[in-house]
Amino acid sequence: MTTLSAEREIEHLMTLHPKGFDLSLDRVTRLLERLGNPQDRLPPVIHIAGTNGKGSCAAFSRALLEAAGHLVHVHTSPHLVNWHERYRLAAEGGGKLVDDDVFAEAIARVAEANGGQKITVFEILTAVTFILFSEHPAEAAIVEVGLGGRFDATNVIRQPAVSVIMPISMDHEAYLGDRVELIAAEKAGIMKRGCPVVIGAQESDVALQVLIETAERLDCPTVVYGQDFLAFEENGRMVYQDEDGLMDLPSPRLPGRHQYANAAAAIAAVKAAGFEISHRAAERAMTHVAWPARMQKLTQGKLVDLAPKGAEIWLDGGHNPGAGIVIAEALAEQEEKNPRPLVLISGMINTKDQTGYFSAFKGLARHVYTVPVTSSDAGVPNDELALRAEEAGLSAEPVSSVASALMLLRDSWDGPAPRILIGGSLYFAGAVLAENGTPPT
Repeated sequence: MTTLSAEREIEHLMTLHPKGFDLSLDRVTRLLERLGNPQDRLPPVIHIAGTNGKGSCAAFSRALLEAAGHLVHVHTSPHLVNWHERYRLAAEGGGKLVDDDVFAEAIARVAEANGGQKITVFEILTAVTFILFSEHPAEAAIVEVGLGGRFDATNVIRQPAVSVIMPISMDHEAYLGDRVELIAAEKAGIMKRGCPVVIGAQESDVALQVLIETAERLDCPTVVYGQDFLAFEENGRMVYQDEDGLMDLPSPRLPGRHQYANAAAAIAAVKAAGFEISHRAAERAMTHVAWPARMQKLTQGKLVDLAPKGAEIWLDGGHNPGAGIVIAEALAEQEEKNPRPLVLISGMINTKDQTGYFSAFKGLARHVYTVPVTSSDAGVPNDELALRAEEAGLSAEPVSSVASALMLLRDSWDGPAPRILIGGSLYFAGAVLAENGTPPT
């Protein structure tokens, strides 16, 4: 008898079903009905959409709930190294990535229920989420939207404990629209009539207006960043404020001032979902939160060993102009505290605004090494990516790999140990973690 393997099951699905997204809920709804509608048997759900900050909000929400002693399931996408990262099942002492045998059995069961009908792999794997989360005990489930909101496969959740909309900017224009108000309308599609809504810090007043109007039309109790809650830095700490008062907390473990707003959205979301968070639990959450490939400092591993001695290495999967801005701001903060020359090692895919991403680093980065993203069919050739960086006003050169870039730096560097940002794509960041020997756990 052949032992089931989740990776083999998913590889088989990839040969049977199309890549991409289905902008309707018909297929996933049909499949879930065959499975007995497991999405209707979940613990209270925190449903998170947005362009940037979804993953950080999920990480903070998980940290808050677990610090308060709750058992929590978490679904995020995409994964970085292994498919299992998308499914963190509740466990005493902190959630654990799904065991391979449990994962593989759930995939096989869902595929059998689908009966070979036309569907996408993401829809099947979303149904797997609901199977796993409904059959394992927990007190809360955090579910991150994959793409958009209105037609995302996760949007079959009828009554979320809270819907969260994180910052919206231009991304996935081919699917969601070429204006920020159209994208905001798609993200707002996860709001459900009468269910609480938390709106995180928005970069666009137009997007904010669309979100508020949608929530009002659906009679959703709504709290808005900057109006009903906020967070700010004071004396090196984070102060969170809402109608219940102030919480003086440690600075979030995730670097960058943008994480204050992400943490605040998570606190507001967890409270709106009906959970009480003590000051002590919030303190613990800020110091224990973890989110790989989002301003993650790499301190050991095969690639780290190739870098110039004393180099400071950061990894971030942010891949659009909005993400570029917040990453650049986080690095500018590091520069204020501890000045070092900044070098980028970048790989991107062709569905993103590469020049817009690089523009955020003008005047901050000394040089860019561009590398191919071999983990995605949509990877931009390294020579083409170097041209995009130069269009943004940066000095750039193509190289064959991250290892090559680090060794070039090591062999030619003369001066203070550099600060290195590796990033530009989550596919790329995942490949870097795999090559470095430090996958998420």
